[in-house]
Amino acid sequence: MNAWLFELMGWLGYLQRPAVLVQVLGVVAVTLISQLLQRRWLTRCPKRLQATLKLWLTPLLIALWAGLLNATAQLQGLVLFLLWWRCGWSVLVLLHPLLGRVLDPDQRYDLETRLLRPVFLVAGAIALINQLDTINDVASISVGQAFNVEITLGKVFVALAISYLVIVGSGLPAGLMARGLQRLLGISDSSRKAMELILRYAVVCLGVLAVAVHLGINPTAVIAIAGGLSVGLGFGIKEIFSNFISGLWLLFEGSVRPGEVLMIDGDPCEVRRLGLRATVLWRDRDNAELLIPNQSFFTQDATTYTGSDRLRRSQVTIAAALQHDPATVIQLLEQTAAAVPGVLATPPPKALLISYGDWAVNYALRFWIANPMNNISSCSAVNQAIWTAFQTHGIEIPYPQQVAYLARGGPAAASAPHPRGNDDARNASTGGDP
Repeated sequence: MNAWLFELMGWLGYLQRPAVLVQVLGVVAVTLISQLLQRRWLTRCPKRLQATLKLWLTPLLIALWAGLLNATAQLQGLVLFLLWWRCGWSVLVLLHPLLGRVLDPDQRYDLETRLLRPVFLVAGAIALINQLDTINDVASISVGQAFNVEITLGKVFVALAISYLVIVGSGLPAGLMARGLQRLLGISDSSRKAMELILRYAVVCLGVLAVAVHLGINPTAVIAIAGGLSVGLGFGIKEIFSNFISGLWLLFEGSVRPGEVLMIDGDPCEVRRLGLRATVLWRDRDNAELLIPNQSFFTQDATTYTGSDRLRRSQVTIAAALQHDPATVIQLLEQTAAAVPGVLATPPPKALLISYGDWAVNYALRFWIANPMNNISSCSAVNQAIWTAFQTHGIEIPYPQQVAYLARGGPAAASAPHPRGNDDARNASTGGDP
C-alpha cells in the first residue's frame, strides 16, 4: 500500500509541472471551445457536415494546439496522447453503423457498451499511466499474499481483465459459433440458443482456470477453496448453487429453452435466456421481463405451447338469439374465422353449440394460430370479425331479458282460474262491464 501511495504522489508531482499544466489546460480550453461552436455554429451547417464536424472538430482543435506548442518549442507529448485517444473514440463512433450491417441490434449494443468501449477506456488508462510512469513499476507493486503466492497489482489487473472478457465478451463468439453449428447441423432456433449458452458456460470455466493459473494457485489451494465452497453451500449459497445446477439441467434436458413460450400466472411469456441463477422471460402484454429462479421449474407446474410445435388453439365464445338456426350460425362463425388474418386454415376453425341459455344460444369458436404470443390480438381480431358478420347477416346478439306478469289479488288469485275466463276476470277486477 505504501508503494502504491508513493506512485500516486509521483503522478501528482508530474501533473504540477508548468509544462504539463499548460498542455492540460490548453486541451480543456479547446474542448470547451469545441462544445460552444457545436451549439451555436454547427446548427447552421448541413446535416452531413454537422455529423462530420461533431466527430472531428475537437480532435482538429487539439491538433492545432499541439502544433502551436511545437512552434513555440513547448512540450506537447501529453497533448499528442490526448489527440490520439480522441481520434480513437471518433473511430469507435464511426464503427456503429458498420456493425449494424452485420450484427443484430442487441448484439451490436452488447459489443459496443460491454466490450469495445470498456476495452478502449482501459487501454487508454494504461497508456496514460505509461505517460506518467513506467507501467512495469506499477504492475510489480505487491498487494498481499494468498495461499503462499505473492499477488501483485499486475496479476490482479490481468485476472480481472480475463474474468471480464470471458464473462462479458464471450457472448458474441459463442453466438457466432452457435449460428455456424445451426447451419451445419440444421438445428432449431431454440436449440441454437441453448447451445450458445452452453458454449458461454464452457468459456467461463476455461477463463476461471486461466485466472487460477495466472495467479499461480497450486492444487492444494484449489482443494482448500473447494472445501470452503462446500461449507458455504451448506450455510449461505445453497440456493444459488441449486439454481445454477438447475439451469444446466434444463439446458441438457431441453424442457425449457430460449424461445419457448410458457404460461406464467395465466399470461404467455417467452423465454429470453437462461442465466446462472434465474431464467429471464418476456411478457408481451406489458413488455415486462420476469426473473424466475431456475429451480422453480422443478418444483412448480408450467404449461408450454412450444414443446413439440408453436401452434396454439384459441377459443372465443359468442351468444346468438334463440330464433336463429344453429346450423346457420355455426357455418357463419367458421367462415368468418377462416377469413381473419393469422388464423390457420389447417386445422380449420370449428364452431360448436355449447348450451341453451335463458335468452340466448351459446356458441364456442375454436381456431388455431401459429404464434402463441399473438393469442390475445388474434382473439380480438376474430371477435371484431364476428361482430361485423352478425351485423351483415342480421344475427342478433341478445341482451339479458325476463318476462314479468302482473298478478292482482295476491298469489292465490293469480294461481286460481276464473270461471268466466281471462277477459271476465280482468273486467271484474277493474269494475268494468263484461
